[in-house]
Amino acid sequence: MARITASVYTSHVPAIGAALDLGKSNEPYWQPLFAGYDFSKQWMKDNKPDVVFLVFNDHATAFSLDMIPTFAIGTADSYQPADEGWGPRPVPTVIGHAPLAAHIAQSVIQQDFDLTIVNKMDVDHGLTVPLSLMCGQPDAWPCPVIPFAVNVVQYPVPSGRRCFMLGQAIRRAIESYDEDLNVQIWGTGGMSHQLQGPRAGLINAEWDNKFLDRLIADPDDLSKMPHIDYVREAGSEGIELVMWLIARGAMADVAGGKPPKVAHRFFHVPASNTAVGHLILENQ
Repeated sequence: MARITASVYTSHVPAIGAALDLGKSNEPYWQPLFAGYDFSKQWMKDNKPDVVFLVFNDHATAFSLDMIPTFAIGTADSYQPADEGWGPRPVPTVIGHAPLAAHIAQSVIQQDFDLTIVNKMDVDHGLTVPLSLMCGQPDAWPCPVIPFAVNVVQYPVPSGRRCFMLGQAIRRAIESYDEDLNVQIWGTGGMSHQLQGPRAGLINAEWDNKFLDRLIADPDDLSKMPHIDYVREAGSEGIELVMWLIARGAMADVAGGKPPKVAHRFFHVPASNTAVGHLILENQ
């Protein structure tokens, strides 16, 4: 059967992609941030999965504000980098895994989670920046990717508890797929940041690091945290962190297995007025 071997968590700040694309990664402002992913790029080479299930949020690119699915799974064979207003990023086309994506959709919907099936979608920085951070700038991404978009842009957004439970359903779906596949699940977005209003530029590093502690040690309790705590402590865009709970809910310890190994942990501020957090957890 297919199995989840690891989960990866990372911010997806658009300016990170621009810095890479414009050759600025060694500039003094950006170098400390990218150094935090040196381990991760080597880890990715040493632990290359067959498929990445990548949880992200679309930024009104594939889904306009006219129609916003709460959870949407990409079931296409490929996904083009989106034009977010200044042209598509110069990164490879994302190759999908349609058979596994269709199986996950079938299984998760039968577990009473309503998913939107997306057969055609361009993917924005929410998906391509994590791939760049983990894989560098290759001619082709190292494995197929299943995009899983979550609405954290317009309220109402799903609760952390709902996301955590969804992760458990996704794990069950993957483990019921009748092919020997090594799957990683990635949760992206966050950490603390606010892009508008009187609190624009808010970063709460202490809260962010406590979130990482709780995500590792007690994700079940963390999943019960209400939306207002995210917004109050981590800013209006800090709500993106509920997506990390999908990836964490898919790990083996949540289903009674051993606690995961923390392969890497990194935190940096600022990156374009955003706190950047990063974790790699390995199933034991």
